[in-house]
Amino acid sequence: MLNIVRAEHLKWRRTFIPKLAWIAPVFTLFLCAVLMGGSFFQSGSYNWWYTILLPGALSLVCSLALQKDAKLKYRGLLALPFTPGTLWAGKIIACAYWLMAALLVFLTGVTAGGLLFGQTITLLSSLAGSILIFLTFLWQIPLCLFLAARLGLFAAVLLNLAGTILGVVEFDRGGLWDYIPYTITFRLMCPVLSILPNGLPVPADSPLRSTDMILPGTLVSLGWFAILFLLTTLWFRRQEAK
Repeated sequence: MLNIVRAEHLKWRRTFIPKLAWIAPVFTLFLCAVLMGGSFFQSGSYNWWYTILLPGALSLVCSLALQKDAKLKYRGLLALPFTPGTLWAGKIIACAYWLMAALLVFLTGVTAGGLLFGQTITLLSSLAGSILIFLTFLWQIPLCLFLAARLGLFAAVLLNLAGTILGVVEFDRGGLWDYIPYTITFRLMCPVLSILPNGLPVPADSPLRSTDMILPGTLVSLGWFAILFLLTTLWFRRQEAK
């Protein structure tokens, strides 16, 4: 598996994907430093990061990671001495590494910016928030890879961003919305970072500050990841027959 992931990363060397791991977070931080700065720098940066820029960048990375193989109808990829399921898992893991790298760059930058502009989110909260963003974004990887394979780059990015916007609007609706993966990250950031998806602070007496939702929300997200991983793997196996 490690060799497959390394091969995926080698294919990325002359693409925009590695650069995007630092361009996306640095652009977010620069944008917030210019437009907001001061005591709003950290909360504003997180707000822009996990509501718009990270979902868009991750959709783009997944689409670009699949583009060359899709153009060749996966013939070159499926000719390798590995099962289709293993090859698909390698792509998902490679994209997960990209997500981890982008989050690490952002965490470093937002922490440094807090020292410069004034810390409003502690390092421990930032670290916990970044870990939760990673875990609750994993399900988007197999989904975006599948959307890119079936519908193309632009459709994959637009559909994922549309789902993200819907999640922002409905994140506190409750009921079945608590199990829709697009709403979970925004809900979990309320008790961890104490900010709403619109960038405003969570009111002190709001039930959204409860930490009781963190574990169930994370498990639901990981459950969606497992389901989408399985379904998209079964789909990719059928490409061998074509």
